[in-house]
Amino acid sequence: MADFARELAIMIDLVRAKRGGPRALARRRDARLAALVAHARTSSPFYRELYRGLPESVLLRELPPVTKPELMAHFDDWVTDPAVTRADLEAFVADRSLVGSRYRGRYFVCTSSGTTGHPGLFVHDPGAVATYRAQAVRAFGAALDAGRLPAMLRRRGRTAVVVGTGGHFAGVVWLESERRRSRGRRRAYRLISVQQPLPRLVQELNDFDPALLIGYPSALELLAAEQDAGRLHIRPVVVESSGESLGDRARLAAALGAEVHNVYAASEFSPIALDCPRGWLHVNSDWVILEPVEEDYRPTPAGQPSHTVLLTNLANRVQPLIRYDLGDSVIAKPGPCECGNPLPAIRVAGRHDDVLHLQKAGGGTVSVLPLAITAPIDDAPGVHRCQLVQSGPAELRVRLQLEPGAAGETVWQDVTAKLAGFLAGQGLANVDLVRAEEAPDQTGASGKFHQVIALKPPPGSV
Repeated sequence: MADFARELAIMIDLVRAKRGGPRALARRRDARLAALVAHARTSSPFYRELYRGLPESVLLRELPPVTKPELMAHFDDWVTDPAVTRADLEAFVADRSLVGSRYRGRYFVCTSSGTTGHPGLFVHDPGAVATYRAQAVRAFGAALDAGRLPAMLRRRGRTAVVVGTGGHFAGVVWLESERRRSRGRRRAYRLISVQQPLPRLVQELNDFDPALLIGYPSALELLAAEQDAGRLHIRPVVVESSGESLGDRARLAAALGAEVHNVYAASEFSPIALDCPRGWLHVNSDWVILEPVEEDYRPTPAGQPSHTVLLTNLANRVQPLIRYDLGDSVIAKPGPCECGNPLPAIRVAGRHDDVLHLQKAGGGTVSVLPLAITAPIDDAPGVHRCQLVQSGPAELRVRLQLEPGAAGETVWQDVTAKLAGFLAGQGLANVDLVRAEEAPDQTGASGKFHQVIALKPPPGSV
């Protein structure tokens, strides 16, 4: 009951802040930022040392940025609750039966992928979780109008979340925690794994027939093709994409027969931003601050793509994130958005790995989602970074960067066993896994790391 009261109070304030316009949003943001910085200075040994020598009153841009590797290296000094330790949390997330449970009966815990080179372990306190839930209600409310709400109610709000499973990933933890709240939510919410073969995934969706479909854009694009082919026949009221860059929204809407919305979210804060009819994402700036910056952390001018973006989470006190390098390239909209939303608007570049199309032994191809094939090796011991590059119709080069002291042959055997097991489950036991001599490479014009790279056609081919 206390959780509901807290969420309701935040929802009411969200409405008031938005109605109050930019000044009301700025007042809330500035007050929350000052309180967060003061709390970090007094309760986090890491920030106390980092901010030593800085004046008591300081502008956000005067605070030093922080990175995920830096924070993870000082984890026990970073958190503000001494009962929260990295060793204890790692034991907690190693137990997959605890996905969706509260750590120490209090904290929401999720991990980010380890095979991108910078694994993360994130702890969110009850106040932060209430804020995220209130923001999610705002997102859901924005997606529904008078015509769609009755359709959602008639379908009893059936929600399918199509994501990578098998760990304490943010989307999975969020859904499982919601399912634990009531019997009705357990019936209405379904977690559907992208790791299973596509025909099985399609059958599960057909059987469940969700009113709300949530997934990665790459998964939604694959499902749209299945719907066009007549194998998938669902009737969602709303489709929500998150986790990657959204491609052809109109095609998704036409194929799935639903309104398509895009949400910008991360393990560090969710949702960061919600889309608008003009194609921009509006940052929930009363609770999260985004600063588009260059490689040297100088501000990026509005209208230009940034090298990265600094995130400040104003809601979470147990694990303060202040000017945290999120790693995404964003473009800030110059001036107010034509849609009338007073929240600042951005577009997000990148965050999109390739879908693989691999040839089966008996002919034909199987489409494999990037987040599905990387999930089995997310927690592979000894792997600092892994990159999969398709080098033939049925061949993958595996580029590995090992953790210091890791035994190369042991790690290789473990990684290939996990990948081979996944591929066999997709009917792709014939795919060759080649041990690459070269290390994982930064790819793309933005320099952002691509974990899965599909086979490119030869120059001059159509």
